[in-house]
Amino acid sequence: MRQPEANVYKGFCKEKSIPIIGYLTGDAVADGGDIVWLDDRTLVVGHGYRTNAEAIRQLKEMTAHLVDEFIVVQLPHDQGEAECLHLMSFISMVDHDLAVVHSRLMPVFFRKLLIERGIQLIEVPVDEYLNLGCNVLAIAPRVCVISSGNDYTKQKLVDAGATVYEYKGTEISFKGTGGPTCLTCPVVRTYINEGDRVNI
Repeated sequence: MRQPEANVYKGFCKEKSIPIIGYLTGDAVADGGDIVWLDDRTLVVGHGYRTNAEAIRQLKEMTAHLVDEFIVVQLPHDQGEAECLHLMSFISMVDHDLAVVHSRLMPVFFRKLLIERGIQLIEVPVDEYLNLGCNVLAIAPRVCVISSGNDYTKQKLVDAGATVYEYKGTEISFKGTGGPTCLTCPVVRTYINEGDRVNI
């Protein structure tokens, strides 16, 4: 349903002189929700119903000069091909060392990798996972946006030192088939205030 957005985004980038490093071609298909940066040089890509092996091959090739580590995570079947499951369904980075996760859907190797890297995991309970509680948009390190109604996850984020902004997601998120990370995309990453990164 949202695939035509790619051409609109491409036109926007060209209009604003934002560099484009490559395009997926042929049989390659990918969902932006299957792509997560753990840090500036580590890219994680989910392999599932929405991102196929050919897209992963092309992504790895076009980002080779930008990343030191390219990690592929095999996604679970969960509720089936028609369900909107992608990598960011069960992880959102809030800072370089903080993430909200729904571990029940995570491959063991990936969860262990996050812990070994010193990333604190905030576990999102099932009821809040179903309310987009795992879909948290970081607008700066430890400053994030979450759909209202996820009180447990919000409090855990606050306890971890995060500033949390809520919005009513009933219309734009549930009817628009996307949480705050799904409906936004960083265009330029810039550094202000002694190294804090802000997505613009």
